[in-house]
Amino acid sequence: MKIAIDAMGGDHAPGQIVKGALAAAREWPDTELILVGSPDAIKAHAEGALPANLTIHPAMDIIEADDEPVRAVRRKKDASMVVAGRLVKEGGADAMLSAGNTGALMTTGLLVVGRMEGIERPALAPVLPTLDNVGVLALDLGANMDAKPEHLVQYAVMGSIYREKVHGIQRPRVGLLNVGTEAGKGSELTKAAFDLLEQAPIHFVGNVEARDVMQRNCDVLVCDGFSGNILLKAMEGTAGAVMKELKDAFKSSLLTKLAAAIMMPGLKGLKNKMDYAQYGGAPLLGLNGLVVKCHGSSDAEAVKNAVRQARVALQSRLIPTVAAEIKGKEVSL
Repeated sequence: MKIAIDAMGGDHAPGQIVKGALAAAREWPDTELILVGSPDAIKAHAEGALPANLTIHPAMDIIEADDEPVRAVRRKKDASMVVAGRLVKEGGADAMLSAGNTGALMTTGLLVVGRMEGIERPALAPVLPTLDNVGVLALDLGANMDAKPEHLVQYAVMGSIYREKVHGIQRPRVGLLNVGTEAGKGSELTKAAFDLLEQAPIHFVGNVEARDVMQRNCDVLVCDGFSGNILLKAMEGTAGAVMKELKDAFKSSLLTKLAAAIMMPGLKGLKNKMDYAQYGGAPLLGLNGLVVKCHGSSDAEAVKNAVRQARVALQSRLIPTVAAEIKGKEVSL
């Protein structure tokens, strides 16, 4: 397996990206990792000689966080993200991951890697934390701000295949994010999508409210990218605020500090349960190659976990399996 890593994308690039790649290379010596970016910048954070399974592929340009995605991808041919995408397209890598500009990565996926036959719009599909530690695969959480009912059906089918093939969940339950659980609730988009999802080749369990997501009342959560991204950011913000309040409360007196010491294992478990870094990254489902989007603020641990996730997806033959089943289910709409 060969995995290309955009070394220059993300809030903490290239330092944390390189550090995470080094940890992954040592953990999985059977996987070839390719750091794409400025050789000098990468070597400055490499802590000496690189492992035998970690190489550098030069790319001298960077797509910035505030760059307009389509223009940046088309004009910055030597940007690390674009070069990594080209490696996947041309067979130099089996997968790529990046913590850079989400819109630019989506554009790279569409213009460079290419869209899967039968899929109109790829979807960003991260795993949201749940109280039972299993997680909910949610899509789309930000790749496309607008969607048609037919797009949500394709998201549902791709998510079901991913959940079954990669996560081993048989007959995964698919829910539609909505403002109420009753049929007929919601916007024109969700009402139209509800009717189509009932006829789709999936296990559709109806509407799901945001407050119930962490109870895992479905295995795949379907929504448009605008609503999904708001849900994601709200969950991240709430988790961060709760952990900060707990930390402040336990530091308020000697007694609470002693209580914190006793509760430390449980608190660490809660933190890990809510921490995006534990999940690594989110695949862009619907492309001809495996493209994984890491959180913009990914640290070394998150990068390493994203490599783990890419390895599992490659071992499970996720992309060819989704392509074959999409074609077989005839869900091109």
